[in-house]
Amino acid sequence: MSLRKFVGIIHPRIAVVAHDLTMAALAWWIAKLLRYTFRPDDIVSYHLLEFPIVLLVQGLIFRWTGLYKSVWRFASLPDLWNILRAVVLGTVAIYLSLFLYNRLDGVPRSVLLLYPILLAVLLGGPRLAYRFWKDSRGDLLQNSTAKRVMIVGADRAGEVLSRDLRHDSRYLVVGFVDDKPSLRGASINGHPVLGRFDQLTEVAREAAVEMLLIALPAASTTEMRRVVALCDATGLPYRTVPRLEDVVAGRAQFNEIKEVAIEDLLGRDSVELDWTAIRETLTARRVLVTGGGGSIGSELCRQIARLGAQSLTVVEQSEYNLYRITQELRADFPELILEGILADCGDLVAMQKAFAEAKPQVLFHAAAYKHVPMLQGQLRSAFRNNVLGTRTVADTAREAGVECFVLISTDKAVNPTSVMGACKRVAEIYCQNLNAHANTRFMTVRFGNVLDSAGSVVPLFRRQINDGGPVTVTHPEISRYFMTIPEACQLILQAASIGKGGEIFALDMGEPVKIRDLAEQMIRLAGKKPGSEIPIVYTGLRAGEKLFEELFHPLENYSATGHAKIFLAQHREVSWELLQALLSKAAEAVIVFNEEELRRCVSGLLPSFRWSEVAQPDNVVSIRRTNPEKSE
Repeated sequence: MSLRKFVGIIHPRIAVVAHDLTMAALAWWIAKLLRYTFRPDDIVSYHLLEFPIVLLVQGLIFRWTGLYKSVWRFASLPDLWNILRAVVLGTVAIYLSLFLYNRLDGVPRSVLLLYPILLAVLLGGPRLAYRFWKDSRGDLLQNSTAKRVMIVGADRAGEVLSRDLRHDSRYLVVGFVDDKPSLRGASINGHPVLGRFDQLTEVAREAAVEMLLIALPAASTTEMRRVVALCDATGLPYRTVPRLEDVVAGRAQFNEIKEVAIEDLLGRDSVELDWTAIRETLTARRVLVTGGGGSIGSELCRQIARLGAQSLTVVEQSEYNLYRITQELRADFPELILEGILADCGDLVAMQKAFAEAKPQVLFHAAAYKHVPMLQGQLRSAFRNNVLGTRTVADTAREAGVECFVLISTDKAVNPTSVMGACKRVAEIYCQNLNAHANTRFMTVRFGNVLDSAGSVVPLFRRQINDGGPVTVTHPEISRYFMTIPEACQLILQAASIGKGGEIFALDMGEPVKIRDLAEQMIRLAGKKPGSEIPIVYTGLRAGEKLFEELFHPLENYSATGHAKIFLAQHREVSWELLQALLSKAAEAVIVFNEEELRRCVSGLLPSFRWSEVAQPDNVVSIRRTNPEKSE
């Protein structure tokens, strides 16, 4: 390392040390002058080693308290507190040192009172002045280059965000808007509160704002939709800070500025869960998850690991998905006993070996094919994986003495119009009826679309928008229920904790969302205009699709459970002998690839199912969820 480079590195720190020691000497000198100002007849005297002792002792205290580690540019209250601590401790140490040196000869006691006050002012004043100068200089430089932003929300999150942005040359905060009456005319960190949310367009125009920053991490979904709509009306780009649940879960940093995601607008208010019951079901238990590399399966694995499972076995037939989730879990939960098994759930031998080694007590069966249009022409593959695979895992779980088996199902199993839905309904029927012939508690959890899951409409729309469109929607009136992946998994765990066996639980999916509205909102969030900049094209319903999804069959008279977000469908029994016979015949048809026989078997179990290439909208029955107490 060259001498010039070395000096360049140490120079700022040497300057700070020199400044602080100079201030210590100056404070000691002024303190003695002030003392003798009131006693002009006394003569000011200094001993030979008085100043060296003061500087040496005070310098050591400065070093010990870490005063040299602070950066003047960011001097704040903690730094001032550290200065006070250093000068008080230094004064005590100087007192003891001078007492041992000369019994405090020539050092009046009042000097030891004046010295720390003067030194605190001399140390703190230049630091604060330097920060003020740098901030003021930075604000002047920002005026020409930084983007003028307004913060929507003047609560704690907005205040912290404005403070952080003072050190970010990309942004210049011009003010806040907030609906709280107590904040009218207030100033936060030197920035005024300029108006209410509904005055956003007018205020933004008057203040020449170039971007809006939404700082409402605790806002409900309804409030967030309103604020985003108001931001949309300004025509300005806008960003937001993460939701509190994302920060708590470690998925985001508190004041990280990010684009508003569709999940922020379609998610629901946070779900209240009985974590005690969930922990009793999973903590210190041996758990197995099939399809553990998929969207739902992987999130289940994360939450199960977070809840302190004794061991977790992940069964997955995708090599890459298995590698990805096991690597993540090993990094985040090194104490977890984790086993990844690359296997097909329909492989009986592989399942028997996996169960014999893992000895699971709780099992979540998330493995399934789920792409409706693709499976419409793939009956054999859909039946083999979604039905026979489920039967293999369920039978093996019963033989292995698994205590709790949870089948992850779908709203498409209700009045199915698709091959995928029909196969999932047959899987539900098998698990429901197997419950009466086993000590294992078999239960089913049924829910709708999951936001941003693999193969879902959200990533498809996002890709189409990034490509410049068009965004393809099958029908102007088509609607779907949506739920975030973490929320769906939490409710699955909750259902597992309350199930007694044989139930079909349906999760409260909220209100259905029109796919057209979803597409338009995603286009606006991307900063484009629906129709003009990004066209929306209607392609017609695909094979097996419904206009409206249902969560219950009309004959499943559903009722409430102990949890407000989980409902219970009444069990519909099927002859066990008939079920076994039809599934055996279907398994033989799978072996010889006889799809015609498979159709007959499915029709035998689901008499109302019609083999049509495309679902007709006029024939679709929509069952909207109402208050369960009123429906009984």
